[in-house]
Amino acid sequence: MPVHLTQHAVALDALVSLRDKTTKPGEFRQLARRISLVLALEATRQLTTTRVRVETPLETTDGDALRSDIVVVPVLRAGLGMVEAMLEVLPRARVGHIGLQRDERTAIASQYYSKLPHDLSQSLALIVDPMLATGGSAVSAIAMLQKAGARDIRLVCIVAAPEGIAAVEHAHPGVHIFTPVVDRELDAHKFILPGLGDFGDRLYGTV
Repeated sequence: MPVHLTQHAVALDALVSLRDKTTKPGEFRQLARRISLVLALEATRQLTTTRVRVETPLETTDGDALRSDIVVVPVLRAGLGMVEAMLEVLPRARVGHIGLQRDERTAIASQYYSKLPHDLSQSLALIVDPMLATGGSAVSAIAMLQKAGARDIRLVCIVAAPEGIAAVEHAHPGVHIFTPVVDRELDAHKFILPGLGDFGDRLYGTV
């Protein structure tokens, strides 16, 4: 399965501070936005474009404009911390939302909310979920988008675990994953090691 490691210096620098347990929620949100900007650029690097004519203040010239219809789909609630950055790079993108709750005992994700744009058959769907741990939420979100008609689906995350990558690979081998790092493993409670803790709690100050 294609796993794209984003080794941009700005993303790696932001990741160090995101991991730091002393980073406060306000700074954490800024760092999440910064690293998400880089990931948005990486995940859309090879989008199709179309040749267009444009009038500059001095003359007419040719340029390349995005041709793709793009849908950004955060997995609630942590994925919301990445949406603003994605829309800054892709201001014409449509936005869907998927709510998945992970059972802390079984690590199985259950759906509690879904609102997706219509007609995804020709869209690039970017699922944004900061932590790819067990892969349960990602597998469910991908399946929901496929059921809604999406064919080109990419997963954008800030930290991934080998177990999560393996789960996505097994269930959806054609889905590309974009992340700056694959961490070592999951602990007994299914948290990523070394990881950065609970992303949603640190993002919103609910630790």
